[in-house]
Order: sequence, then C-alpha cells, then structure tokens
Amino acid sequence: MDRKNLYAHVPHACGVYLMRDAASEILYIGKAKDLAKRVSQYFNPERASLKTSVLAPLIRRIDYIPSASEREALLLERTLIKEKKPFFNIALKDDKAYPYVKISLNEDFPRIFLVRKKIADGAAYFGPFPKVSPVRGLLRFLWRRRYFRLRPCRWDFGFDRPLAPQKINSCLYYHTGDCPAPCAGLISHEKYRREVENARFFFKGEYEKLKESLAREMKAASSNLDYEWAARLRDSLAALSQMGENVRLRALKADDVIETLGYSRSVSALQEALCLKTPPFHIECFDISHFQGHETVASMVCFKGGVPHKAHYRKFKIKEMAGIDDFKSMAEVVRRRYLRLKKEGQVYPDLILIDGGKGQLSAAWAALKDIQVHVPVISLAKRLEEVFIPGRPESVILERGSDARNLLERLRDEAHRFGIGYHRLLRDKKLLSG
Repeated sequence: MDRKNLYAHVPHACGVYLMRDAASEILYIGKAKDLAKRVSQYFNPERASLKTSVLAPLIRRIDYIPSASEREALLLERTLIKEKKPFFNIALKDDKAYPYVKISLNEDFPRIFLVRKKIADGAAYFGPFPKVSPVRGLLRFLWRRRYFRLRPCRWDFGFDRPLAPQKINSCLYYHTGDCPAPCAGLISHEKYRREVENARFFFKGEYEKLKESLAREMKAASSNLDYEWAARLRDSLAALSQMGENVRLRALKADDVIETLGYSRSVSALQEALCLKTPPFHIECFDISHFQGHETVASMVCFKGGVPHKAHYRKFKIKEMAGIDDFKSMAEVVRRRYLRLKKEGQVYPDLILIDGGKGQLSAAWAALKDIQVHVPVISLAKRLEEVFIPGRPESVILERGSDARNLLERLRDEAHRFGIGYHRLLRDKKLLSG
C-alpha cells in the first residue's frame, strides 16, 4: 500500500485532521497550521515516535476540516476530541491544556498571568492560544514597556489583608519603581482599576495602535542593526496577530461536521477525477453576464475547502470592448485578475474554473499564458455539464450527483448568482440616473 496516497489530497491549509481506520472509526484528531506538512510527518520514518509508529499502520483514511485561523482550529480540535473521544487522543493524553491569559478580577488588586485551566472564580480569561511562548513574551514586553502597569508579584493581600512592611521592603520591583506598588499605597485603588480596565480592553482586541507602534519600533531597531531587539518585537507582533485571529465557531453539531467533511471530500474527489497534482483547495470561478450586449460585467467567486470564501469575491466591469463577445471579455478579466496577483506577489488559486465551453476556456488559457501565470484551468459547459481541459480533445463527463461534479456546479451557480446581482445593480443605477 502506497502510504502517500493516504494524504495526497490534504491541502496546505490551516485546519483539523481526522485519521480513521479500516472501519472508518476515528483514531486520532489533531490540528495544524499546514495540514499537508503535518499529516505527512506521520508517515516519515526518520521522524517516527512511539505515537506515530503505533498509529500510522492503522490509518486507512484521512479527513480534514479547514479553519480560518490557528485559534479556530485549536477550539475545533478540542470540541471534536471531547465529542468523539478518539482512542489515541485519550490513550496518549494528547488533548493538551492550552494556555489562557488570566486577569484576577477576584482580587482587590488584580494581576495578569498565564494559566492552563479556566475556572469559574470571577476572573477574566482570554484565549486559549495555540502557542504559549510568544504570548508569554508579549506579556513580559507589555509589562516592561508599561502599557498597563499591574503588580507582577504573587503576594496575597487586599483591603482587609494588608501586606507586611518587611515584605514590601524586600520587594525588588518596589525599590526599582517597576511596580505601581498598591501594597504600599503608591497608587489609589481607582487608578489601579483603570489600569486593569486598559488591560481588559487590550485582550478584547482593541490594540491596533499598539501593533502600529510595535511595527515602527521593529523597523527602527532593524535599521539600527539591533537585530535581537527587532526579533523580540517581531515575536510580540506575531503574538498580537495570534490574539486577533477570527474565530467563527458556534455550537458544534454532528450534522455540521458531516457537512463540512463532505465539502472537504468533494475537493479530494475533484482532484482524483481530473488527475490534478495538488488538491484544488482554493478554486476561483469566472462568469460573464450581460443583457443584450449592454452593461457587460464579470464575476469571480472563490471557494476554499469546498465552501464559499466571500472575502475573495470580485466584480469586474468590462473595459476593453463593447458589444457581445464573451471570449474577449473572459480573457480580459482573467488577465486583469492574475496580472494583479502577480504584481502584488499574492498566492494563486489551485484551480481556475471558467463558466462556458471550449471558446471561453481557450480565451482564459491564452490570457494566462500571455502573462506567464501557470495555474490549472478548466471550464464547465452547462448543456451537458461537460468539463473541458486544455490540451484534451475530449471533454470529461463527471457522474451526475458525484461530489466532484456537485462542487463544480456549486461554484458555477454561485458565480452566476453573484454576476447577475452585480449586473442588475448597474442596470438599475443607469435607469435611475437616466
């Protein structure tokens, strides 16, 4: 058995992977910033561990669920492990306790520190976070730079439990002025609480100005050849980005997982059906829309992991020609889209889908060759739902109802819907202005 075939369909994307045995039972659930790289490590004999040496021979199928960020993947992983209870996660104690940032609001003079467990004690918790070291480094940096000055000590004191004078006098932070020293009455409770509120606002995500400040300081440190400090600032920026990652999770239901896995499998099915070298995780689809040759527009929709990624949707007004010529219109928008990505150094999709037949496909392919962009491109003709591929004289007919065909049809229909909506908007504006 070629073990590589087990994970050839897994994309280079952030998400959660589910490893199954011959009976389709889940053996292990894990998360990764790059699914393809992480999964391939299980089958690398040079990196074998006790877990992989026992687990790898049992794996017969690998499913994956894409995520928008590492934090989302972490939370999804934890939710699935808790629900599914895979044998290897439980037996090897692999369901780690990821860190939270805790602000001890249950104390008269709160502190900020990292914990591994969230409990109902009246404190404020933020997280969890996939990586502890950059978050710990960021907390140290913020305290040193006095973005919010909270006591770093672990002394237990409050209004009814004053700290003994000898302990205050023995505190290095008190003597150096690094601590606001509420224990010695050097800051009022009201002012101290304002510092606490600033910290809470920060961990709720209101820190864009801080990111800009860190970026400027990092650039200045690099210009002054202080690379060690620049590296620390870079790590702090990375931690800020980790804290700011979007998390879209809602209450997870069995049907949600089944549906998402179905979308992921449709990507794998399309890779196999079209003999693509890499899984078409990121697909962009183009459609031309007009009304009797007027207000010609183009739409581009994007799917990632088999689901719409609306942040990448684009609308185009046709500029280079008037009248009806779908071929030239398609060539124009394809050229404009990927010439821009090329100039900006952005990532190309894994596959381009064109709504139409051989003519539209030839126009798009010629445009890509003209700007020297090498991305697989296919077209889907609506009459027979034929798939055309450059260089192949015969079309490919995917089985009706198959995962691969359903994915292409959903892409094409979404591009058509998006384009028609834009065309109607322009037409209505023209009628109102006339």
